Amino acid sequence: MSRILRASAIMAAGTMVSRVTGFARSAVLVAALGSAYMGDAYTIANAIPFILFDYLIGGVLSSVIVPMIVRHQKHDPDGGRAYEQRLMTIGTIALTVLTVVAVLLAHPLISLYTDDSWSPRRIEVAVVLTQFVLPQIAFLGIGAIAGAILNTRDRFAAPMWAPVLNNIVMIGVLALYFVTAGAAGSDVDRVSDADLALLGLGTTAGIVAQCLVLMVSLHRAGFRFRPRFGLREAGLGEMARAGSWTIVYVTITQLGFLVTTNIASGAGDAVEGAGNTAYAQAYQLFQLPYGIIAVSVITAMLPRMSRSAGEGDLVSIREEFASGVRLVSVLLVPAGLLLMVLGPAVTVLIYSWGNNDLDNAVYIGNVLQVFGLALVPFSIYQLLLRVFYAFGDTRTPVFIGAGNTAVSIALSVLFAAVLPPRYVVMGLACAFTAAYVVGTVVAWNLAARRAGGLNGRAVAAGLSRMYTAAVPGALVALGVLWLTQELAGLDPLSAAVMLAAGGGLGMVLYLVIAHRMRIPEVSSVVGMVTGRVRR
Repeated sequence: MSRILRASAIMAAGTMVSRVTGFARSAVLVAALGSAYMGDAYTIANAIPFILFDYLIGGVLSSVIVPMIVRHQKHDPDGGRAYEQRLMTIGTIALTVLTVVAVLLAHPLISLYTDDSWSPRRIEVAVVLTQFVLPQIAFLGIGAIAGAILNTRDRFAAPMWAPVLNNIVMIGVLALYFVTAGAAGSDVDRVSDADLALLGLGTTAGIVAQCLVLMVSLHRAGFRFRPRFGLREAGLGEMARAGSWTIVYVTITQLGFLVTTNIASGAGDAVEGAGNTAYAQAYQLFQLPYGIIAVSVITAMLPRMSRSAGEGDLVSIREEFASGVRLVSVLLVPAGLLLMVLGPAVTVLIYSWGNNDLDNAVYIGNVLQVFGLALVPFSIYQLLLRVFYAFGDTRTPVFIGAGNTAVSIALSVLFAAVLPPRYVVMGLACAFTAAYVVGTVVAWNLAARRAGGLNGRAVAAGLSRMYTAAVPGALVALGVLWLTQELAGLDPLSAAVMLAAGGGLGMVLYLVIAHRMRIPEVSSVVGMVTGRVRR
């Protein structure tokens, strides 16, 4: 556990700074674009490069390439250096071709993710922005390959710190956009072509900067790029066989995203401010604790579990997984409960500025409250997938993901049909939550069979103790929320008080109770922090 904790602490520090600057980025984004029509157009346009990246390379990187790099580092005479160079060469060429094709298909891509009710001008704005941001695909992919190589060398810091530069660049771009465009920046009918170019190219510039940081770090880690075109030695056949299931998995999940986006687009057209931007911003905030805590643990776990799987050491895999779940849950349990209580306070503080209004900010918070329910099951689900990936099994997650997506789509369509437009996006968040609860149960049972058990009783006992310790803190936060709202109403100042007093007291109370209950993961975290302070 100590190895995971140290590696996770390094990554969590970078991710924390990244997420804090991401908060600032989100605040400036919504202040400049609003959370209505212009915000929705940008949200969909900027999502498309990431969709295509995940579809064609992101999933393969997370499930196939890291274990393959580890094997080549272990068995090749040169420690896998030639393989890494081939991987970077082929990846760069393929990503460049993909980017060019995607830019040419910008209009059809936007049509996939927008509702028929969108006006021609809104579609035009979204298409123009998409053309400017699609080059991100190449830089996302190159940076991801660099990050994968760094992770296999136990260099975790740079991949977690690089997004900070991206956020800083974007904050500057959005601030400049807000100043130059003014109120017209949130109006699709008034925004100028020059302002769209600034917004789109500036967004891409942030990803370019992020990629450069990773390449510099990779160079410092000893990697020297040399073009290698030996396709036979690149293991593309093996990669294709293993990655084909991952592509199917990503296809299934993207089908769910397609349905979600189209439903949210229609809801946002019916009720201004209750569409894609509200869903996307709430989801981003929901990802904050997951990104800081769970991603760090997951990134540290996969190379180790892959090595254990290669050696047939099931005991180490079980211990690594159980330790990872407990480390993830120890802070995500209280974080999820606090999000359910303080969601609107979070979003009012961040989003009720500039070209956005208070009611739209509160609505984002209502969606965030629903997402709070999903925080723990979503994170455990992601950890479970890495058990399969460590064994080189990319097929089983496809079937689990198919069931997950089916549940999400069915509930999303149901909620869209029965709920008033204002509550549709909240229903989408509820569908997301239900899907991951079901998916976690199924994935746990299948992964336990593969690994000969996952220490389920010990994990369940630990989770129940964590929830027992977290409930009093959530009740304190709820009391602070009620009292502050009764005395001062809800505005950015009172929201800050709610978060500082309610969230702060709630988390401190949780840590105290959990420490007294001798929850070992809390004691490890507290001991690490106090040790750092004493230094």
